[in-house]
Amino acid sequence: MTIRRSLAAAAVATVLALLPNTAQAAESYPDPQPITGQQIIHDPTVIHLKSGGYVAYSTGGIIGARLSKDRVQWDDAGNAFATPPSWWYEYNSTGDPWAPDISYRHGQYWLYYAVSSWGTNHSAIGVATSPTGLPGTWTDHGKAFTSETTDTWNAIDPAVIKADGKLWMTFGSYWTGIRMAELDSKTGKAIEGTTVHHLATRPDAPYAVEGPYIVKHGHYYYLFASYDACCAGVNSTYKIRVGRSTSVTGPYVDSTGKPLLEGGGDLLLAGHGRFIGTGGESVFKDKGRDVLAYHYYDADDSGTPKLGLNTLGWTKNGWPIVL
Repeated sequence: MTIRRSLAAAAVATVLALLPNTAQAAESYPDPQPITGQQIIHDPTVIHLKSGGYVAYSTGGIIGARLSKDRVQWDDAGNAFATPPSWWYEYNSTGDPWAPDISYRHGQYWLYYAVSSWGTNHSAIGVATSPTGLPGTWTDHGKAFTSETTDTWNAIDPAVIKADGKLWMTFGSYWTGIRMAELDSKTGKAIEGTTVHHLATRPDAPYAVEGPYIVKHGHYYYLFASYDACCAGVNSTYKIRVGRSTSVTGPYVDSTGKPLLEGGGDLLLAGHGRFIGTGGESVFKDKGRDVLAYHYYDADDSGTPKLGLNTLGWTKNGWPIVL
């Protein structure tokens, strides 16, 4: 280890030692880490590829792709798919998918994504696999989970986690909030008749909580979610809240003990300065650290959605904080 790395590690250790025991104070929100190149993105999911470098997928195009060698310079890399699978048009007349999630297991990459239309829960979550995780290499396997207008949940914004030897998918947007279903680990699709667990909601309609992502840290599972309104440029009010549970299926509570099913959730990151409407988040591992990926609307660029990246630290009591 070089002297520079030693000093950097010592600095991080000092910051973590000084962190509060609970959630982040609003006045301490850091700006996203500087990046260059193609910064425009919405609902990012990022992974450090086994072959080296990084890929980010997002809402926009046919699941828009970005590539980076160093997590600083990002280049446009086209789309995950060359053409939309035909079944997408059952749920969206334009064939536009939303909010992808990338993961790696069983020697291949898995990509989940949502197909729907604004304001309806006639929605579907699809699944695809790739040997490399790179755009243009994905094989679509159809629907993994669906919702209809008779359901009290909305099958969009998927995120997958393996826990207790089982594969789980969180999802949800409005329609009573965040849900979870068990997947078949081989097919990647929902187990027939699976229980749909309820993880988080708001006290009153329209509930305004979506985009879940679960991370295991220590003895707890942490549920991150986006609250309030996205997709309105500088008028967006998106913010990221978090709760935790000793069980992946909940119940999740915030640092005061308030259940996320009763409107609880510690505020992790909200808009500040030019960085408006922070949300659409995911978390990935990089060199042993947890990194939060999200989008914000740039008030200095007409509200254009851009990629935000920040390292996550953990307080003495095991709560996440943005660094």
